[in-house]
Amino acid sequence: MSQISGILEKLEGTSVYDVLINMEEAYERISEEQSSWYEKAKFTCPSGCGQCCENFEPDLFECEALYMAAWMLENQREVALQIADGSFPFEKAKGCQLYNPASDYHCSIYGGRPYVCRLFGASSSYSKEGRKSWKPCKFYPSSVLASHTPPLEHRQYSEEETLNVLGAVPPAMSDLMQGALSFIPDSERTVVIRDILPATIKKLMWIMNMNGNDNPNGTPNAPMAA
Repeated sequence: MSQISGILEKLEGTSVYDVLINMEEAYERISEEQSSWYEKAKFTCPSGCGQCCENFEPDLFECEALYMAAWMLENQREVALQIADGSFPFEKAKGCQLYNPASDYHCSIYGGRPYVCRLFGASSSYSKEGRKSWKPCKFYPSSVLASHTPPLEHRQYSEEETLNVLGAVPPAMSDLMQGALSFIPDSERTVVIRDILPATIKKLMWIMNMNGNDNPNGTPNAPMAA
């Protein structure tokens, strides 16, 4: 079930609608493949950790910012309007502006989070030989890794080793992203959340407003610039 169905309805017929559909399908694929990994490996982040977010601010492609803006307008409209005015709910000098230190779950926009947040700690990579390899998150407590049966360490595990110790290998990051970002021009650059999200929320609201008016010249069908 779509988490942005109301926003999609207001954008139908625009190029942004197609971008959001593409993003939602890509995110659903990530979720499905990671769910299979979690079910088989029984290896998840420690409850309430959030260390990967504390001093890291994701930078986004426009398509990621569009989905984040759409998700917030659908699920946290008042917060989205606040951000559009330039004020983030957890504003800080460094780190993610949407990280809530008072919550055990920390991410305040979990359903709208970008690729890097979805893939970090729950994906593998390919070696030069074309084999998957996996490494536990650098923030994972060494004591918890050591208590795993069999014990784990902060090191690279080959595909065979990962299968032996966890019973499964997480999906490869490159496989999960293949095709999902293929429509992005090579010249496009990413922009940190605090710089791209306020303007993207405003643009998305403008597009929805124009798409719903009676002026056929007001319906934007050209891709937006970041």
